[in-house]
Amino acid sequence: MKSALGRGLGELLGEIDIAYDNENNITSDSIEEINVDIIIPNPSQPRTVFDESKIEELSESIKEHGLLQPINVTRDGDQYILIAGERRLRATKMANMDTIKAIVINVDDNKLAELALIENIQRSDLNIVELAKSYAKLINEYNITHDELSKKVSKSRSSITNTLRLLNLSNYVQDKLSSNTITLGHAKTMLGLDENSQKKIIDTIVGQKLSVRDTENLIKNVKESNKSVKTVSKTKLNIELLDKIIQDLKSKNIKSSLQNNSIKINFNSQEDIEIISKYFIK
Repeated sequence: MKSALGRGLGELLGEIDIAYDNENNITSDSIEEINVDIIIPNPSQPRTVFDESKIEELSESIKEHGLLQPINVTRDGDQYILIAGERRLRATKMANMDTIKAIVINVDDNKLAELALIENIQRSDLNIVELAKSYAKLINEYNITHDELSKKVSKSRSSITNTLRLLNLSNYVQDKLSSNTITLGHAKTMLGLDENSQKKIIDTIVGQKLSVRDTENLIKNVKESNKSVKTVSKTKLNIELLDKIIQDLKSKNIKSSLQNNSIKINFNSQEDIEIISKYFIK
């Protein structure tokens, strides 16, 4: 019986066992019917957005066919902490069922959060922003390198790096991306823009229903406009500086004037030259 249960657990966790290389000391105690009210969410659950319509569909399926795949939990005193299966748990509660089938797993506390992150990533249940945050958490909190993470989640290193770059976007952009208000293509075009520019671009995309190509052209125009403004400002600043130099020279009885794109200075002595050099020779 124990051997059969082990095979069932292996099929259930699937890629998780592979990702962990069987180094996590995960063992199965039993499959139990557990009261849904004593199962608490994993505090390290990376997924924050749930598609209610899909949960409703799953709930109807559970009513008709029962729960075909148990959830995974670990004991915590008189309660259980959910490891995998939050959608199934939510759907079961929606179906007004009091209990749910669960595989009770013994797992080290320090591996619980890491296991939840890996499980969600492997099942592709996360939106792209949640996925990026999960990658970042595994890297920063569990000291996993990009190469190690690549092996654990079966993703290329470049894919992980590109996904992590989305966290450089403002919270405003991330929220719009998470809610599917904009596409990943839209979001990528805004990397490198300041927060205010990102918000303006997002509002324009939403308000005018811009395509990714339209957005790229808009950002190109904004950057060229900003570059032009900076050039004009710099030119104005240089002229103001030259005017100040001319006034200073006049106060020292050295005649000077600004003519077109040059400054004309009349000097009469070595002393005048030394005064002038202080302005132009650093």
